[in-house]
Amino acid sequence: MLRQPIRFLARAGMIGALYAVLTIFLYPISYGPIQIRVSEALTILPFFTASAVPGLWAGCFAANFLSNAGAYDVVFGSLLTAAAAQLTYFCGKSKLLYLAPLPPVVLNSLGVSAYLQYFYDPPRIAFLGGLPSYWLFVFSIAAGEIAACYVIGLPLLLLLRKSRLVTLLRD
Repeated sequence: MLRQPIRFLARAGMIGALYAVLTIFLYPISYGPIQIRVSEALTILPFFTASAVPGLWAGCFAANFLSNAGAYDVVFGSLLTAAAAQLTYFCGKSKLLYLAPLPPVVLNSLGVSAYLQYFYDPPRIAFLGGLPSYWLFVFSIAAGEIAACYVIGLPLLLLLRKSRLVTLLRD
């Protein structure tokens, strides 16, 4: 009976550690107004297991201590990641495969942009130069999230779905 909670926590810990290590290892592209946080590809894991929800929250929480946005990123960035992970978990319950990467794209691009604009100069995006800084951040964060979640994360989801490894992830 005790075996299930231990597996849940172990899985969550491994996912959190992987998220934090990937983010920190790729520091130059993981933080800032223009970022591709490759670790966000792991946000597809709640599609397979509920333990990924607290794991992603913990990994993001730990990694965000290195952010220039300080406590805002630690608190709000981690909460946005947890909310996105929970929505991805619901996509897994409903088998909405291609929607699984969407929650982190939407929540992070709209939410993280709300506070990043106070810590960084707006990204220089020539064809969007006339927009208020918030929307420049939304565009740049969304582009990075799409790259991580759809270009890397969705193929990972499709690969894991057909792999025997997915049995290790299932609750």
